[in-house]
Amino acid sequence: MSEKESADERPSWTPPLLRGDRMEAGLRLLELDVRRRLDGLLQGNHLGLVPGPGTEPGEARPYQPGDDVRRMDWAVTARTTTPHIRETVADRELETWLAIDLSPSLDFGTAACEKRDLAVAATAAVAHLTRGGGNRIGAVVSNGADTARIPARGGLAYARGLIRKVAETPRAPEGTMGDLATLIEQLRRPPRRRGLVVVISDFLGDVNWQRALRGLSARHDLIAIEVLDPRDIDLPDVGTIVLSDPESGRQREVHATPLLRREFAAAAAQHRADVAAAIRRAGAGHLVLRTDSDWVADTVRFVVARKRGWSGGGAA
Repeated sequence: MSEKESADERPSWTPPLLRGDRMEAGLRLLELDVRRRLDGLLQGNHLGLVPGPGTEPGEARPYQPGDDVRRMDWAVTARTTTPHIRETVADRELETWLAIDLSPSLDFGTAACEKRDLAVAATAAVAHLTRGGGNRIGAVVSNGADTARIPARGGLAYARGLIRKVAETPRAPEGTMGDLATLIEQLRRPPRRRGLVVVISDFLGDVNWQRALRGLSARHDLIAIEVLDPRDIDLPDVGTIVLSDPESGRQREVHATPLLRREFAAAAAQHRADVAAAIRRAGAGHLVLRTDSDWVADTVRFVVARKRGWSGGGAA
């Protein structure tokens, strides 16, 4: 099946192909999808990814159930013996940084698209939801072999250029190991002004990145976007299959017996629970995007849940 035929058969909600001669058309379509569908599903009420355009400290007030405990003002609490939190006041500009993992494990997809396509789509969504008002956006992008730093600047044209650079990031050779912990650390040093940090990855492998993620939470609002494929979670019932690890190059032929499939699913579920727990301990929002699900609808549900959490209606 040709790439064009494959694209024509993809569901309407699938991120566009961003490869080869389809790159230009795909980028235009992605921007239209993000702006039209996000604004449409949010009913024209633009909801950002942070509770305000800035995080500068303001007045202290008594703690109320549902408040973010990270904003607890311990000095006032000790002085008054009543829990207080420090309100935030609007800053004129928001600076957003993305850590984008495009290591070989994301060059994979068995459903409607590759995980890499979802990572680029998530980048476009973040750029859309944080644009305007003098806000700036920058990124650190790694394919495992090389890391590119895109400085934070403002403007629609710059945001478009950033998305293009992410989409055009070369694929690393198979056998290249990604290092998410090192990628996240690059957003900690040198320290940056308070803002929003978004980490986009499939979070496969060791959970050795959690310390670096927690290190960002003291200074920034955090969002972790986990991109998954169904085969990350369970094995197909197709008899003999070849399993391949793109980041080590190792392959193994196995027979997908019911027992093996159950053990694989259990191990995958445990890993996902570990990832979710590490993200939660870091105080980050957790958005899961799947190659077999409508990524825009999933993003809208996440944004609405965060808005509800800020208003005291529950956690994001």
